[in-house]
Amino acid sequence: MKSIFAFLSLFFCLNLLSAQEVSLMTYNIRMATESDGADAWSKRKEYLTSQVLFYAPDVMGVQEALPEQMDYLGKHLTGYKHVGVGREGKNKGEFSAIFYNADRLKVLQDDTFWLSETPEKISTGWDAALPRICTYALFKDKKSGEKFYVFNTHFDHVGIEARKNASALILAKIKELNPKNLPAFVSGDLNLEPDSAPIAVLKTELDDTYELAPNGAFGPKGTFNGFKFTEPVTRRIDYIFQVKSNTSKVLKHAILSDSKDLHYPSDHLPVYVLIALKP
Repeated sequence: MKSIFAFLSLFFCLNLLSAQEVSLMTYNIRMATESDGADAWSKRKEYLTSQVLFYAPDVMGVQEALPEQMDYLGKHLTGYKHVGVGREGKNKGEFSAIFYNADRLKVLQDDTFWLSETPEKISTGWDAALPRICTYALFKDKKSGEKFYVFNTHFDHVGIEARKNASALILAKIKELNPKNLPAFVSGDLNLEPDSAPIAVLKTELDDTYELAPNGAFGPKGTFNGFKFTEPVTRRIDYIFQVKSNTSKVLKHAILSDSKDLHYPSDHLPVYVLIALKP
């Protein structure tokens, strides 16, 4: 009887210590502009929302989300809450917000900083064409107690130095905020392909989850489709990175090419990753 009790106790303890899975998504939803014609936000917002709800990521970073889009997603992404501000401050300009499953996760800390020489205030950095931001949050799983960071951003589309310096700034922020080396992830539209210098800067401290999926990355190679439904998607500029450590493991990586009536829900394809958080 004692041996059976000991076995059951060990089994119970091992289950408590088993890795917790968390799903992450990054999605440039394309800002709302009626000049997109058949691909305008008004024509694709319902499908995009249903797509997100189908995959049900625990955490999703968005880019190019204008206040009206944030309002819509906030109302229609049932079960989700979000953190973040617009790049022009508070509820102005594009958001790089983070949505999260509020039933599962609790936010312990969150903030937004600008990708510039003065990250604590609204600013445009280096040779960037526009103000750029990074929103981050420290999450705690309500059941398991596991904690992890997510940093979500959108790099400038013009500034060469701005993108390189933004990479270095984000790495510095992770070190500053995460001295305990908790699992940490960086998601976003970086406007850069994998062989670029700023990506190399990030990869000094981060791993590209695209390269770590045990069965290879699922879906097309690229993420930017430009609403060109009949052309191959080959340009990969959207990423989810993880801090180099033994605290998390990539289980699956996918670039999602869902469409409806020969139209994509955005001019970018979302990236979806399933992660095991090691206790």
